[in-house]
Amino acid sequence: MTRRATTVALAMSVLAAGACARAAGPASEGTPAPRAELPATVPAAQSWEDSVLATLSLRERAAQLVWPFVLGDYAPDDAAAWQRLRAWVETEKVGGFIISVGSPTEIAVKLNALQRMSGLPLMFGADYEFGAGYRARGGYFLPNAIDLGSATIFAPQMAYGATRDTALAYAQGRITALEGRALGVHMAFAPILDVNNNPANPVISTRSYGEDPRLDARLGAAFVRGVQDHGMIATGKHFPGHGDTETNSHLALPSVNVSRARLDSVELVPFRAAVAAGVGAMMTFHGAMPALDSTGVPGTLSERVLTDLLREEMGFQGLIVSDAMDMRGVLDRFGAADATKRAIAAGADILIQPLDVTQTIDAVVAGVSEGRYPEARVTDAARRILAAKRKLGLHRHRTVSIDSIRAVVGVPGHVAVARTAAERSITLVKDSLGLVPLKPDTALRILSISLARRADLAAGTAFDAELRTGYRRVRTEWVNADDPAPNFARLLAAADSVDAVIVSSYMGHAFNATSLATPGAFSEFVRTLSRRGRRPIFVAFGNPYALQHNPELPAYLVAWGGFPVSQAAAARAIAGRTAIAGRLPITIPGLAAFGAGLSRDPLAKPAQLGRQGQGQQSP
Repeated sequence: MTRRATTVALAMSVLAAGACARAAGPASEGTPAPRAELPATVPAAQSWEDSVLATLSLRERAAQLVWPFVLGDYAPDDAAAWQRLRAWVETEKVGGFIISVGSPTEIAVKLNALQRMSGLPLMFGADYEFGAGYRARGGYFLPNAIDLGSATIFAPQMAYGATRDTALAYAQGRITALEGRALGVHMAFAPILDVNNNPANPVISTRSYGEDPRLDARLGAAFVRGVQDHGMIATGKHFPGHGDTETNSHLALPSVNVSRARLDSVELVPFRAAVAAGVGAMMTFHGAMPALDSTGVPGTLSERVLTDLLREEMGFQGLIVSDAMDMRGVLDRFGAADATKRAIAAGADILIQPLDVTQTIDAVVAGVSEGRYPEARVTDAARRILAAKRKLGLHRHRTVSIDSIRAVVGVPGHVAVARTAAERSITLVKDSLGLVPLKPDTALRILSISLARRADLAAGTAFDAELRTGYRRVRTEWVNADDPAPNFARLLAAADSVDAVIVSSYMGHAFNATSLATPGAFSEFVRTLSRRGRRPIFVAFGNPYALQHNPELPAYLVAWGGFPVSQAAAARAIAGRTAIAGRLPITIPGLAAFGAGLSRDPLAKPAQLGRQGQGQQSP
């Protein structure tokens, strides 16, 4: 059997019967011995979840609904961080966790240890919008670093919008599920189903498939099927839609002030498609939609949104997951305890990332004694969670095989899919002077300038490395976007002594971003380059609407994301080693229409390397 065939066979066996979790590893891993579990087999008249519920107090049922945040990194047994996790599992008896960054083996070992520590199986969710590699990364402390020992990381969803290819969206979902389940993660907090119809949105942007609700619906449903056909629960977010706002819900309460008719024809279209595709979970929007609830409360806390619309009108039967309960969109007006009670009363089943685990469980219980909702509301939510654990097979096998990780996670076949998608997404919006692709002369002098935040030290690393595989004379410069006075005079002097200037911006959406705008001084620097005849090629790795800040640019290319896979794809496209065929899944107001994109064939044969065509506008 070939290595690739072996990889596929092992991956499929890991996920057999809808549960890729395997028996515990050897005792030498240093994890606690498993506690006694309830029998896996119960009388036919009684489901496993009902048998479990019969043994739980109200507070223990409430604890199933509370999922704190945990890093995926190594923690010694006597460290304060590990002791806090132990208390959450053994004393508070939480139902699950939201997992953040760590290396693949660190995550799997840690999750196995938590599973063995817990009386009931735990369920783990993670923000896998960009694949398991977004959280399971060897170099996770550097946002765009080339990682060693990482799971597969994909370009952002808008890149898939640029390809229009549902097969690629399905493949991303499939690989995400295979790798996530191999690590012990059961729920992907993806796909983003928000329609990004506001170019100024600082937190969604390229995380969305685009501005067309029908395109978003097709790609989102394909991703859902890819995830759930391979043993993981997909989570559509952020219901009922975070796309048409300029406020970041991590920082304040947004409001989408449109009519119900507009919501039905735009925002709700991808969510309805996901429900039709059988999506297992929905994550809520920490924002107000007056057309749905005139009280102005965020969707997370609105019974009219979660129960009346999602459950009753749309017929959704899966898990309703809150967005992080430590975000200002719910905390500023209501506070942690009241927000907790309102979310449960509204219909939420799972509360992720609370400020205080103990106080959140207490608040869920207090909501019953205060008459905010009946005890049955808590019981029903706990039953849904336990039923999901049973369907995932966790009542039989809850840990994963550490030795199997290398056969599934980050394997070449998975990485190849991510590379293909990134290459096909590259979109050449403008090239008025025929600058792309570059001349094939290996002696071409190139200046590559990268703009990024201070923390994003690896921005441009993969891009410049890929450029150097075809060109010997590449000079690289890095501009710190947080520097109030960069030395642009030095960069202008450097630009005067080269044959080609490439300017790359990694400024884009972020959890703490309030704007997508390019720093004014940098925009002026780019304009100066153009005025001096340096003819810069601008590559947008972050904000795809950046052309608005420099409309005079002669060449504008969108790569959709700053991860290494997209950096390398953009460099290959500019060098003419791969075709350019992406089409905008958005409109750049006043400058480029939805569907715009210039085509370029690769400069494949040496005899043809000097021939450069203008390409044609894509339909």
